[in-house]
Amino acid sequence: MWNEYYTPATLDEAVALLARAMSARAVSAGEARIIAGGTDLVIELDRGARQVETLIDISRIPGLDQISLDGAGWIHLGPLVTHNDVTASALCVQRAFPLARACREVGAPQIRNRATLAGNLITASPANDTITPLMALGARVTLRSARGQRVVALADFYTGVRRTVMARDELLTDIAFPALDDASHGTFIKLGLRRAQAISIVNCAVVLTTQSRREASNHTSLISSAHITLGAVAPTIIHAGEAEQTLIGQPLSQEIIAQTATLAQTAAKPIDDIRASAAYRRDMVGVLVARALTQLMNGDERADWNDAPALLVTPDAARPAPLANARLPIRLTVNGHEHVIDNPEAHDKTLLRLLREDCGLVGTKEGCAEGECGACTVIMDGKGVMSCLVPAPRAHGASVITIEGLAHEGRLHPLQQAFIDEGAVQCGYCAPGFIMSGAALFLENPHPSEAQIKESISGNLCRCTGYYKILSAFRKAAGIGTTITNISTITSK
Repeated sequence: MWNEYYTPATLDEAVALLARAMSARAVSAGEARIIAGGTDLVIELDRGARQVETLIDISRIPGLDQISLDGAGWIHLGPLVTHNDVTASALCVQRAFPLARACREVGAPQIRNRATLAGNLITASPANDTITPLMALGARVTLRSARGQRVVALADFYTGVRRTVMARDELLTDIAFPALDDASHGTFIKLGLRRAQAISIVNCAVVLTTQSRREASNHTSLISSAHITLGAVAPTIIHAGEAEQTLIGQPLSQEIIAQTATLAQTAAKPIDDIRASAAYRRDMVGVLVARALTQLMNGDERADWNDAPALLVTPDAARPAPLANARLPIRLTVNGHEHVIDNPEAHDKTLLRLLREDCGLVGTKEGCAEGECGACTVIMDGKGVMSCLVPAPRAHGASVITIEGLAHEGRLHPLQQAFIDEGAVQCGYCAPGFIMSGAALFLENPHPSEAQIKESISGNLCRCTGYYKILSAFRKAAGIGTTITNISTITSK
């Protein structure tokens, strides 16, 4: 899938590598690419949809995963900030709620543990969820190359479907936007074909600022600024300009909301595709905008927000350590045992195939090879991930737990035992993925709620059952609690 794979230890090194790779040959688009989470890029490479000569993996560079608030009241997201990082950030939940909600709507927990916001922005699909709230929040991005750096408003970043103003030798190094204050509030709503692992049919973000602080008992404050952005209804994320202007100087009311929703529909220029017709999308724009404005009017946009999401991030989760580039061998710890993969072909694989073909651990299954089914879920460095989306070289120096490593001192993991007791195993192909998602959940929270259980397996598909027995097994294990309380009891075997 690639010929060269570099793991720079600093941003300067990454910039220099990219510049050198781009100038070393007559480069066609995409021959040298930056990779961080890789949840989109790895799929494109595996399918042969993109040809890449060189991958430059920035995931080991320290300090690029920070979320911070500067003195001017702007929130900054580093290029390695993942969707789960935003979901778990008290700062983002409190002062960038539309973005936090959008991040939680992306994919499933395993995807959100790898996928970065920077990657989501650069992919530039008009259906991408995080672009819409960031556009409504007035975000800007910083682009850096060996030639210098520049700051671009997100509204000016996109030139069409999957097209941006980024030069091929540039990295996105910062995402920044003003934090919402007491006078500002907003939300994000997505319509998909299912509750998880679904591309948006339509999405919208609304951010309103009033002239005075909105009290719970007083909704008469006049709107001083309004931002309504729409996704999946045009070649790029768009503002509903007329709808925004209609709100200025007005208090929120059912009449104003209905008028605004109708105007928002006129801004949409959708197409027919496999997910929905253009007419349906246009109608749903009105529904979603009205719903968002009604929530903001009533002050209940957070009513269904769970402050304890199932992240599949364990207490022992660790960021990858910097390392020197080394073509061979790949060294990783799997289920407490070191594996040294001295095979040149291993560098051109995913972690899933490395585990199965080079480590001989076939319990991890390949279902879809594109992050849709969860059958290949493993725990890597304390986080549940889909191994089909992880480049094998990224696992160098990592600690990985697979289904083969869950049994401890001759006893099955409580969830494994519960699957047997409750008859949750059917054909068995998806079971390792469900159990590994559950193992990560129970390490994160030994007694999860029903909502956390369901969220933890939202990225896992079973084609045999209606999930009732699987949920019964999770409930039983949650009632028992796990006997494995941290990763070290597994990796020290």
